[in-house]
Amino acid sequence: MYERLMREATHLGIDTYEKQMPHRLKGLYSKNVILINKNMETSYEKACILAEELGHYHTSSGDIVEQDTIAKRRQEKIARTWAYERLVPLSKIVQAHKEAIRNRYELAQYLEITEEFLENAIKRYKEKYGYTVNYKEYTICFEPLGVIEWFDKTF
Repeated sequence: MYERLMREATHLGIDTYEKQMPHRLKGLYSKNVILINKNMETSYEKACILAEELGHYHTSSGDIVEQDTIAKRRQEKIARTWAYERLVPLSKIVQAHKEAIRNRYELAQYLEITEEFLENAIKRYKEKYGYTVNYKEYTICFEPLGVIEWFDKTF
């Protein structure tokens, strides 16, 4: 996933670099440049951060590093939501169900993301949709996490 997102960034004209950064700072987007903290341990973690920074490219404007206003916090939430929907789309949750993925750990591995990112994506989906959402001929339940396939697909 990380390499795929790197290619996507390049295609968009964004230069992406891994760089030594303060521990608390995992990534940064500014003026078509994304910096990823090279101290992160896994490509899964780097993919999650890169997706969020791409979310800033697609959705944010201005300097929002300091989260000191409601408007800046809102932009951060929108960028994270973009990342969640990019890396944990409803279609992939259904596909994982079809491939017999049975728990959150396996789902995170299947999606090549961290479990923490998956948990945050599920929380965001619950905020957006409630505890369930209908997707094509399926119902995705977020609490507990699962997928129901309907026999009668005429609803």
